[in-house]
Amino acid sequence: MTDNNIEQMIKDKGLTAPRVTPEELQANIASAHYFTAREACEGECGGNGGPYPIELGLLTICVLVLRNGFTVTGESACASPENFDAEIGRKIARQNAEQKIWPLMGYHLKQRMTGV
Repeated sequence: MTDNNIEQMIKDKGLTAPRVTPEELQANIASAHYFTAREACEGECGGNGGPYPIELGLLTICVLVLRNGFTVTGESACASPENFDAEIGRKIARQNAEQKIWPLMGYHLKQRMTGV
């Protein structure tokens, strides 16, 4: 079940209390950056630290920069090199990063609601 499916269920039930919506979550993302662990190592070491294990190229990392400058990360690891697909890896890594934003925005909403 996707975040949008859940949001539709909430709307269908007429639940209108303050909440974080998928649209608000997406609007809170200023930018997204993707790379593999291998690319990170090659960039960090200028390519002089290799050779790197092939497995580092199977770990996709997504860094989401939020509007306030805070960052969250998500990862996607592929067990079989034959199944690696960069696009799928980026999508899974982003989903995992987005899941980390929900509690942050929920905390922020609760702070505003309670005036603390």
